[in-house]
Amino acid sequence: MNIYHKKIASLTVHILVWIIFFAISASPIYLKIGSVPNDFYFKFSVFFITFYLNYYILVPKIFLKKKFLFYIITVLVLSISFTLFLEFVIAKPFNINPPNGFREYKPQGFPRMFPKPRGKGLFFFKTLPIFALLLLFFTLSTSIKLGIEWYRTEKERVLIASQKVSSELSFLKAQLNPHFLFNTLNSIYALANKKSDNTTEAIVTLSELMRYIIYEANEDTVSLEKEIEHIKNYISLQLLRLKDSSGVSVNIHGNLNYKIEPLLLISFIENAFKYGTNFNGKTDIKIKIIIEDKTLHLYVYNTSSHQKTKKENSGIGLENIKNRLNLLYPNAHTLDIKSDKKSYTVNLILELKNKQI
Repeated sequence: MNIYHKKIASLTVHILVWIIFFAISASPIYLKIGSVPNDFYFKFSVFFITFYLNYYILVPKIFLKKKFLFYIITVLVLSISFTLFLEFVIAKPFNINPPNGFREYKPQGFPRMFPKPRGKGLFFFKTLPIFALLLLFFTLSTSIKLGIEWYRTEKERVLIASQKVSSELSFLKAQLNPHFLFNTLNSIYALANKKSDNTTEAIVTLSELMRYIIYEANEDTVSLEKEIEHIKNYISLQLLRLKDSSGVSVNIHGNLNYKIEPLLLISFIENAFKYGTNFNGKTDIKIKIIIEDKTLHLYVYNTSSHQKTKKENSGIGLENIKNRLNLLYPNAHTLDIKSDKKSYTVNLILELKNKQI
């Protein structure tokens, strides 16, 4: 809904509320004398002016500026002034001859909140109902205006928080891509250094990986099937550079008909291949991705004898993903990482949000 339509909707609501209020207030008088006296319209107009004078001027210009004492004094002065105006200027209604069958109308203004005073010298008690009604309209318009301002402020706060999260995610994703590329190029460099026949295949696989990062990973979400395919391509590239890949176990199964934020799992797998080979050249890596009932379970295990010695150089990707998980899946994921001198284990349980149509 654009701004114009919102203003039309707001104006319509205001008009309908005032029509209903007028009908409720005027109906008893009309049923009693068969018409609505002119003084009633004047009094109704004063209450109408009171409401919007406070709504559009006093609250925004004084109350919201935290000039509370000045606001209270202004409201009291206006209430007294309007009360005197109604009593002295519109003290008597215009003469009205009631239709046959109706009793003569005696002006009482709006329904009295207190018993009708008797005797003279009771001007204060006589005007108290009108004064109280004016204060009621001031209070009502103040409450409505403050409620609307709170809603608008809260909406802006949520929008700013959302934009902050989006900018943080963009930064994290931009940081992740070079990190991923550097690791992958290191793998191809190892193949080229050995003059391996798999170097050409590795370059083709890298092109597929980069195509996914450039054209798919820029979206907020991607299909889980494409994300898994990207992971498989990365694993294939890593297997090309290993002398012995028999120690690598990959198990992926479950319903892939979901969406997920791109590049959310790859860093854990990168880390396993980067440090999953010990000093003896033996590779021991286990990767499991299981999807059941909207829940994704990632399990990554690798042995390593030098995991901690290079930890300061390997934390960018993992810290990046931890931050993204906290931003994207608050209270919807659990991440358990266990590390010792000989092994590194990752257990991630993720509640998938969207099912792919």
